[in-house]
Amino acid sequence: MESSRKFFPAVVLLLLIVATTDMAAVQARECEKNSAKFVGLCMNVDNCANVCRGEGFASARCSTFRRRCVCVKPC
Repeated sequence: MESSRKFFPAVVLLLLIVATTDMAAVQARECEKNSAKFVGLCMNVDNCANVCRGEGFASARCSTFRRRCVCVKPC
């Protein structure tokens, strides 16, 4: 009985480790390209995303320093 009490926490810990490694998200590579059609500074990501969707990209972001519209899609 005493050995099962020592064994139980080890089993629980092992199950937690296995569960967290299985649930880790696999992130696909993303390709980025400056938008060819966006004009001006990128201050609103929604506007940038609409232009990028028109260019065939899945999503967009505004660059941090230069405030350019950057289109993003899976490679």
